[in-house]
Amino acid sequence: MKRVLVVDDDPTVSEVVAGYLDRAGFAVDMAGDGPTAVTHARVRPPDLVVLDLMLPGMDGLEVCRRIRENGPLPVIMLTARGDEEDRILGLEVGADDYVTKPFSPRELVLRVQSVLRRTGALAAAPASGAASRLRTGSLELDPDARRVTRRGTELPLTIREFDLLEYFLRNPGQATSREELMRRVWGWEFGDLSTVTVHVRRLREKIEDDPARPRLISTVWGVGYRFDTPLEEDGADDAA
Repeated sequence: MKRVLVVDDDPTVSEVVAGYLDRAGFAVDMAGDGPTAVTHARVRPPDLVVLDLMLPGMDGLEVCRRIRENGPLPVIMLTARGDEEDRILGLEVGADDYVTKPFSPRELVLRVQSVLRRTGALAAAPASGAASRLRTGSLELDPDARRVTRRGTELPLTIREFDLLEYFLRNPGQATSREELMRRVWGWEFGDLSTVTVHVRRLREKIEDDPARPRLISTVWGVGYRFDTPLEEDGADDAA
């Protein structure tokens, strides 16, 4: 049974969310403030965290940073404000998605199931060895180990960043819209497209030599993004 940690200082919200998740078959833990959430995540690691942005003692952004120190962990962030800046901040620290209050508990459960279904399916996939690894230039992605290296150094990618890079590596040279990336990578038919934009920017910061002048993930104006295979000499330089 998958375990979800619900972090919100409003007991009513926590209880409603916990009730819906429980009926959907999840084990649920609750925390009412930031420090308690960080301790709880360390002592009893969850499979996913539903995290309020505004918390006493430590805000949701700092909680997200701290619980991610031990490795990738899916996070869906809750915010009481519709301000785009708040949403972007949550995505910038690695949240996989956000839901704005007031929200539908049913929709939140669907988002939780979508994230866990994808990560669970990938974890359950049979190992196929080195042949399944994807390589281009100085990048190597191992789908079975969920590991990406650049010039031999492992990159600290979040779950969604990994999925996005894997999609790009499997579809080089193909211009893909943000709507299509949301369907293919996130598994959603609808959602805020800024989620895709922020994740592309974060991924560029980790795999590009100069994120301000990307050579790998190109913006195709009026369409979306395209992953360009690096020149062979780039890989040769890295190996030298």
